[in-house]
Amino acid sequence: MDSTRWEKIQALFHSATELPQSERGAFVRASCGDQDLIADVLGMLQEDAQGTSLLDHDLAHVAQHVLDELPTSLPTKEFGPYRIKELLGEGGMGVVYLAERPDLGTLVAIKILRDAWLSPARRERFTSEQRTLAQLNHPSIARLYDADTLADGTPWFVMEYVEGLPITEYCRQHKCTVEELLRMLRLVCEAVQYAHQHAVIHRDLKPSNIFVKADGSVRLLDFGIAKQLETLESGVEQTQTGLRLMTPAYAAPEQVRGDRLGVHTDVYSLGMVLYELLAGRLPFDLSKRTPAEVETMIVEAEPGKPSDVAGGRVAGERFPGISKTSWADLDVLCLTAMHKDPERRYRSVEALIRDIDHYLKREPLEARPDSMRYRVGKFVRRNQRSVAVSALVITVIVGLVIFFTVRLARARNAALAEAARTERVQRFMMNLFQGGDESVGPSGDLRVITMVDRGVREAQALNTEPKVQAELYQTLGSIYNQLGKLDQADQLLSLSLERRKALFGPDAPEVAESMVTLGLLRGDQAQYEDEEKLVRQGLDIDKRRLPPTHPALGKATYALGRALDQRGQYDQAIPVLEEAVRIQSAPGANTADLIVSLGELANSQFYLGHYDTSESLNQRALTMDRQLYGDRHPNVAEDMVNLGAIQYERGNYKEAERYDRQALDIIRSFFGSDHPETASLMTSLGRALVAQDRLGEASDMLQQALGVEERVYGKVHPRVASTLSDLGKIAQRQGRLDEAVQDFSRMTDIYRTVYKGKHYYIGVALSNLAGVYVDEKQYARAEHLFQEALSMYAGTLAADHQLVAIARIRLGRSLLREKRFAEAEAQSRSGYEILVKKSSPQQNWLNYARQDLAEEYDGLKQPENAAKVRAEMVGEGSKGPVLASGK
Repeated sequence: MDSTRWEKIQALFHSATELPQSERGAFVRASCGDQDLIADVLGMLQEDAQGTSLLDHDLAHVAQHVLDELPTSLPTKEFGPYRIKELLGEGGMGVVYLAERPDLGTLVAIKILRDAWLSPARRERFTSEQRTLAQLNHPSIARLYDADTLADGTPWFVMEYVEGLPITEYCRQHKCTVEELLRMLRLVCEAVQYAHQHAVIHRDLKPSNIFVKADGSVRLLDFGIAKQLETLESGVEQTQTGLRLMTPAYAAPEQVRGDRLGVHTDVYSLGMVLYELLAGRLPFDLSKRTPAEVETMIVEAEPGKPSDVAGGRVAGERFPGISKTSWADLDVLCLTAMHKDPERRYRSVEALIRDIDHYLKREPLEARPDSMRYRVGKFVRRNQRSVAVSALVITVIVGLVIFFTVRLARARNAALAEAARTERVQRFMMNLFQGGDESVGPSGDLRVITMVDRGVREAQALNTEPKVQAELYQTLGSIYNQLGKLDQADQLLSLSLERRKALFGPDAPEVAESMVTLGLLRGDQAQYEDEEKLVRQGLDIDKRRLPPTHPALGKATYALGRALDQRGQYDQAIPVLEEAVRIQSAPGANTADLIVSLGELANSQFYLGHYDTSESLNQRALTMDRQLYGDRHPNVAEDMVNLGAIQYERGNYKEAERYDRQALDIIRSFFGSDHPETASLMTSLGRALVAQDRLGEASDMLQQALGVEERVYGKVHPRVASTLSDLGKIAQRQGRLDEAVQDFSRMTDIYRTVYKGKHYYIGVALSNLAGVYVDEKQYARAEHLFQEALSMYAGTLAADHQLVAIARIRLGRSLLREKRFAEAEAQSRSGYEILVKKSSPQQNWLNYARQDLAEEYDGLKQPENAAKVRAEMVGEGSKGPVLASGK
């Protein structure tokens, strides 16, 4: 046997062993036309499967045998915190085990690379699958949890364990209706579209890779042969002619031919899955066919309509009650997705989703059956010699060819331009991960900020590709904002806005997107007037240029609500945010965007003192975030912080601390200790500790937070003022009154500067400062500041807001110290009556009010009222009768 033939046998054998055993024969037959070579490889596979020696078995058998023989105390059954339970099977390149994480009680799937030492290409594909899963975070894609290597270097990774059925089997067992299976397939399409947006082509979509759980949710599995857009024609596949990894029954014609693949390839496979769901079987029987016959059938044979399969059995028995018109639409929907010609398919998965939605809403489809012109043109290309008999027909042919050549050339040029742009963006993103020396490959310790800085340098060199450059400036600027690099974010987002105005005109949706993003940055910079102005301009453009349910319109509406919320205009913010929630609750909308809007709506309700409503909204957001991202994600932490703030306002400081500590642990693990989000969490936790008189612990934490915030935001920013508030409280309680005055005065100045003299935060600062003057017995000065705080509240808060009540109680105490009993009683009673009507009032302030009222009634010589108050104090906060005025 010559070396070339042996290399072909070896390559084909190893590629086949990477597939489940049931698919190996079909793969070998579809990958090679040499019958003798096929026989040799099939013989090797059969021998490999029947080997009696332990070393003759595949890794699944070896691993199972070894693991069963090992004592449970040895580490070979443990992969990090995970412990192997049982073998699930072989999938793609690896062996898959069911494992448990004992500390959390969760089940996972662990995939181990088989025979890694035999094939470097296999190891690379295994690593590529990890990288692919690591970048995909979607509720319908099985998530990657962890990855590592065994002591011998064998790689493994941990995935979400999906307990369910292949989509075809699930629909069969549950006797799903057409509408139910289409909605299920739509979920699959959303996951595939998400992968495409991240430049990942799955390339092996089939029912066994699409599982449906008992609750009806779907999970897309096995990205073992998925590829980045830019690498589809590179690497191992280029050198292995004829050995294209795929499942022939669901493979697109271009996969069989070895042509360039793209998003259209996955669209075809989705069409095949839909065909099988509708018809109950695949359109082609590839069993017992030679490789040449398989290729011919996939490339040339036209599938029958799903409705015509088995002599109309589908239409009559499988889905009774479906009209002929509905079946005609289903035929078009399915056959368009799996058209032989990629140009005639849905151009994207999004287009397929739109037509699924059109069908479910009983609207006309965007796709149409092949027209007569298309069929004639196709016939002419296949039968030119016969048609050439007639000069008239030749004239028709020439006209058709010219017509379609021009039309297809235009479409092709547009598609190529978009593909080139996509490829350039993806190549740019991949370059971010390259180390400094190309000869040694990617760096092993890349930091996010290092990659983003590198990306900016490369983006600056794209002057010949202004659209790509503007898009990258937009993306990188947003990342800088998330990283707390506000100056760099400002520079890039402003450049992106300038570029897009020049490229698309001032009234384009791209310009609106840049305006909204830059506006959100202005909010983070505490430039609230500019924030609202930019966001309103972007929203006005989107309302004119986009349909009413477009995602960009929802984001812009949310941004306006946030801008109003930032300025303290909560009554105006709430209806705007409710409108954002309505838009983002439409079918097919992005769940992540909806969660953000719910959180901001909860904030507005919180600031108005509607704690029950805010808590309900935050709990809803928390549930959705956990479903979408898992338990340890910054969004989950933000929800916990909001719930902690509600508990703080209710006086449940221990519960507030519990929420804040959980949130801080998540945020610190994500961003590190030197990040503004971490500092913000430390401030929240410090506030809960101050309320519990744990002043030393709180002081260290707040000083560290203040240092980070001043470095990121500068000396004048609301977050800085918020931290100063709690540091001032510590100084006041420790008797360092001069420091407390300094902190509260600076806090007041910051809020006056940022909010232009009108925000209830100014009232909070004034009230805090007045409290120190009470301790210094400067009662007249304190009274003036309390009155000013109440005046500020009157212009920004409801009259029965909890902060109004607290300010009146504090003013009453100041007047009491001057023995101005009547004036003091009026203020204390007013604050008390507001608090006592609250569903969850702060008990400490209720007690302060009762104590002061008892003293005030004593001073007013009203022993009966004093006795009533003291009786309530004994009752520990019962909502007793409203007290008489004593006048």
